[in-house]
Amino acid sequence: EVGLCGKPKITCTKCTNKLYAALDEHAIEDHLRGSIVAGIYPMLPDETCYFLAIDFDEADWQIDISMVREVCTEFHIPVAVERSQSGNGGHVWFFFENRISATLARKFGTALVTFSMNRRHEIRFKSYDRLFPNQDTMPKGGFGNLIALPFQKSARKNNNSEFVDETFESYCDQWAFLSSMQKISEDRIESLISELCHGHELGILKIDEEEPQKPWETHKVCLQKSDFPQQISIVKANMLFIPKAAISQRALNRLKRLACFKNPMFYKQQALRLSTYGRPRVISCADETMDYLCLPRGCEIDLCTELEQLGISVSFIDKTNGGKKIDVNFNGHLRDEQPLALEHLLHHDTGILSGTTAFGKTVVAIKLIAERKVNTLILVDKISLLSQWKKQLSQFLIVNEPLPKMADTTGKKQGRKKKVDVIGQLGGGKNTLNGIVDIAVMQSVSRLGEVKDCVKDYGMIIADECHHAPAFNYENILRTTNAKYVYGLTATPTRKDGHHPILFMHCGPIRYRDNAKKQAENRPFDHYIIPRFTSLRVPLDSDEKDVSIQELYSEIVENEFRNQQIVEDVLNSYQQGRNCIVLSLRTAHIELLAKKLREEVPDVVMLMGGMGTKTTREVFNRITDTPADKNLILVATGSFIGEGFDEPRLDTLFLAMPISWKGTLHQYAGRLHRLFKNKKEVRIYDYVDIHVKMLERMYQKRLTGYASMGYKAKGEDIMSSPLDIIFDKDNFLPVFTHDIVSAKKEILIVSPFVRKRRTLQMVQHLKIALDKKIRVIVVTRPIEDFKAKDRIALQRMLDTIKDNEISVVFKSNIHQKFAIMDQKIVWYGSVNLLSYGSAQESIMRIESPNIANELIKSIESP
Repeated sequence: EVGLCGKPKITCTKCTNKLYAALDEHAIEDHLRGSIVAGIYPMLPDETCYFLAIDFDEADWQIDISMVREVCTEFHIPVAVERSQSGNGGHVWFFFENRISATLARKFGTALVTFSMNRRHEIRFKSYDRLFPNQDTMPKGGFGNLIALPFQKSARKNNNSEFVDETFESYCDQWAFLSSMQKISEDRIESLISELCHGHELGILKIDEEEPQKPWETHKVCLQKSDFPQQISIVKANMLFIPKAAISQRALNRLKRLACFKNPMFYKQQALRLSTYGRPRVISCADETMDYLCLPRGCEIDLCTELEQLGISVSFIDKTNGGKKIDVNFNGHLRDEQPLALEHLLHHDTGILSGTTAFGKTVVAIKLIAERKVNTLILVDKISLLSQWKKQLSQFLIVNEPLPKMADTTGKKQGRKKKVDVIGQLGGGKNTLNGIVDIAVMQSVSRLGEVKDCVKDYGMIIADECHHAPAFNYENILRTTNAKYVYGLTATPTRKDGHHPILFMHCGPIRYRDNAKKQAENRPFDHYIIPRFTSLRVPLDSDEKDVSIQELYSEIVENEFRNQQIVEDVLNSYQQGRNCIVLSLRTAHIELLAKKLREEVPDVVMLMGGMGTKTTREVFNRITDTPADKNLILVATGSFIGEGFDEPRLDTLFLAMPISWKGTLHQYAGRLHRLFKNKKEVRIYDYVDIHVKMLERMYQKRLTGYASMGYKAKGEDIMSSPLDIIFDKDNFLPVFTHDIVSAKKEILIVSPFVRKRRTLQMVQHLKIALDKKIRVIVVTRPIEDFKAKDRIALQRMLDTIKDNEISVVFKSNIHQKFAIMDQKIVWYGSVNLLSYGSAQESIMRIESPNIANELIKSIESP
């Protein structure tokens, strides 16, 4: 019903009952008379706009606007400045002759802000987020951002909501001023973008070292030696403090940008046509005082490179805390690559050790403590990790230091004395820090933005699971500590949200990274991925394009057949004597699976967040106390057990709910990689929802992850199925060609896309089979599925295929990519067999009539 509000069952963006008040003369009059405050959404439905506005609202907003105005004067850009309704900020307006694309308008605004930053480096990066419109695309179900219209009567009583001159005095005749404003043509906007930024409207920012560099996007700022004094003395403490005296504005802007990077989440949200609210375009880790520009310590190499290229003499004044010497020794032996990793860390005061699960990062870090011999604080983000560290330190580190007195630790002189341990801790309801070797839960060190002073008392900080460093509290700790040595440990230095540059800025670059495939080869057991194809489909009354991932997850939780498939696989593995762990993202899902499994195995253990410290400890003790000859079945949420859980017996993982991020996959798989006696192989059962395009793509991404970890594919008959390899787009063809030559009856190739180069290549290989009268069928999308400009080239390729006596079957909107030989040999993955795709494509080969049958059914279904 129109006008009926459906909240909270549905959000405003999905509401079909929207009813808007009309913008008419009465509404405008009410605004001008002060009865209401009217605003305007700049972006039109076709993603164009008639104007651009930039909002400045910091304490020095007038200085920022004056600089922007000065640049506009220099480039002859018509500009109007309005004091905001609150009077605590201002809007800079630009009006266009005709409506132009929001993308072009925003490029112009961004370029203008960037150019102004070179004249006044204090302009904040948040200015990029204060453009109206605030994104290039219209968010689904919304209109973009809203800006209050000028001339609101109530605000005008205080000379606000009015246009102002260079001295921020209101023009006497507001309507006359507005009428005199010159509008800017689209051609002029395009030329201004070129003049202001030369194609790089955001300017130079930190390059993501974890991503492949794009040479065509590099851009060098032309700084000169005259931009700096002849010599700079930089103070190194918790950050790098650069004296601003005698450094030009554009040079300070450049140095500040060494600690800034583009926020991938902003661009991801925009590409999905989602609101970008709360997602800054640029993330900055720089800080500033009256006299100093402050950069994270991880920027030291880039900073020195920048200055030395100009011939500037750089010296450092070390104000870091070297800590107090401690008498400690290592009680163990490093193995395999661990000595090399330690050597790389010892060569630097900061840095990251990136090692797969079971590499032994904790042991390397303990050896590092024994080598540095300075008091150390180990930061963790979970209580479970704190317990593991205490256990490992007790085993591998000999501390020859006297225990501190209790009064010195707590400040209490009365009451029951607590047991003092040579390994102190903060977290889990305890504070037994002793200043020798301590472990602290991050949340106990930093709360509500306040960091405990104790972090400044140590000579070395070790940040475990340091990929969490971009979290506000964790970053706050690292930017506060002035320890001489700062190291990070992680298995997954790259974050899904793209915020890992923050990690490198505070912990330093990766000093040593192991090779996951090599680690897999060195382990004394094999690694198998077992794909299990499901029959899950979106509801019949739903269009897959309109179904969100969260709605699909709900379908997965409730799908009886899929859940029963998982349960049967778990019970079969359990009966084979395997130790199983089932992971899902939803608590309701693990509760349901655990209930079903307990019908056959009563002692199934369930692990999830919210159980409470006492219950969690009891569950962990129950697992630990389980005899080695008794099998385990654990059912857990991935977030609870993805890190900080250590049970070496586990050898079989069931991925009950799909994920796509390789870092999460590495964490999950890492639960199986601990060494344990008689462990001969580890298996991951992966449930492939091939009938749902979004979920199938997630599996294709996982396939690349499995390949990077050295996993090999197996069919459903685990005992007799031959072993197969996961290939990439560059090395699959020789084996694939061999299967073509070996085919006896039929070859089926399903490829949604057809491109000339790969098609001609594949046809040549198929001719061998065709000459033997083997039937070859290609299933692809009809030309009607493609844009008109691509249809002629596509039709030529289809004709070429048919001319070679290959049957072509058209299926609209198919997304699957696979080949099947003789209804037995399966090639399945993200490789388009008749086209080309991304560099990350992977494909697996499996001999399995059952999987072949499932795949064939997936394209036969409507």
